[in-house]
Amino acid sequence: MTSHMASFAVAPSKQLSQTFLRLGTRRQIRPEFLSTSSHLFLNNNDPSTSYYHTPASMNFLRQQFRRFTQSRSKMSATNNAAWIKAAKSRPFVVEPAPMWTPEANEILVKNHAVAINPVDGSLQAGGWWPLNYPTMLGQDTSGVVTAVGPGVTQFKVGDRVVGHAVGMATKRDQDNSFQEYTILQTNMTAHIPDNIPFEKASVLPLAMSTAACALYQDNTLKLDLPKVPRPAPNGKTVIVWGGASAVGSNAIQLAVNSGYEVITTASPKNFEYVKKLGASQVFDYKSPTIQEDLIKAMKGKTSAGALDCIGGPPQGILQQVVFQSEGGKGVASTKRGWPEPPEGVSMYSLFGTTLKDNFVGKAVYNDFLPAALKAGTYVPAPDPIIVGKGVGKIQDAVDLINKGVSAAKVVVTL
Repeated sequence: MTSHMASFAVAPSKQLSQTFLRLGTRRQIRPEFLSTSSHLFLNNNDPSTSYYHTPASMNFLRQQFRRFTQSRSKMSATNNAAWIKAAKSRPFVVEPAPMWTPEANEILVKNHAVAINPVDGSLQAGGWWPLNYPTMLGQDTSGVVTAVGPGVTQFKVGDRVVGHAVGMATKRDQDNSFQEYTILQTNMTAHIPDNIPFEKASVLPLAMSTAACALYQDNTLKLDLPKVPRPAPNGKTVIVWGGASAVGSNAIQLAVNSGYEVITTASPKNFEYVKKLGASQVFDYKSPTIQEDLIKAMKGKTSAGALDCIGGPPQGILQQVVFQSEGGKGVASTKRGWPEPPEGVSMYSLFGTTLKDNFVGKAVYNDFLPAALKAGTYVPAPDPIIVGKGVGKIQDAVDLINKGVSAAKVVVTL
């Protein structure tokens, strides 16, 4: 061995012992336990020294080191949460929470920003959904991966991600976002590029998931999945009522990235906003002739269905619009309680977490969103309103969302 090579030839047991001692532990690893198939190059002048040469050996060492550092990081970190102690209780109580361990198909994320949804306020005030109290709320988060579950390969420690926390469906505390560390399912998590701040990314999950459930599931509108690059127009049109809402902002973008034309409604102050997202036409939802306006706009077009993001009277209006249009007769709605539809018109109710259990979750979060964000063909929308920093600010944020916001989403940084 040359003198240059010999300078790097350190006994593995000694080298690893030094590495782990620098990390603050007495643990030592003997080289014969690291790999049973490694080729070792021995220094002829010193048989006790060697270095690993094969890629398999180096990969094994990296895996062991990553697992060790994950475990060490978890032991030193602490978690705090905004707890809701009982149904309809207020305010949230900031107290410690466990440091969670990801299982298969899961990752642990250090939350850097969490967004608030209207459902969070209604759950706290009304207690209408069965939960195991004390618990937490929250579905939207973005942050950094701090641990991965067994067999997870598409994410690694240090990745910047955005994800949909699905605790409302699973009823597991670790699956809620109103805390400093959250467990996310891998098929409900997307990588985010460095140029998108965490607070902007955090506005996406529940709204995008709900829109995706409406557009793509087999039991709803069954549209073509979104793609990068954006496909050519397919000659079909989707109607979105409430295009400036969080769900509407995502529905417009998803549909356009699937090759559909989008006609939407909004208040006049948000006309340009929804057009920038991709809507071809926008109508004032308060117009007394809105139903006739939409029916006229659909003349000569082929309907792919409609999405109501608001509930109430728009449901009946959209029923009539698709009934009198050529093509698809389905209407998906974020709210229940619609009138009896005309013959041939189908109504679909939505629950924004159902995509976690079917092909849509992976198709949107893994296959589409990372590439679309990087390419700029999909943008986090609406814009965030940052209320403050820390889990102690979550109650203020929920109070603000209860008052109502337009073309914006309330966010807390952590």
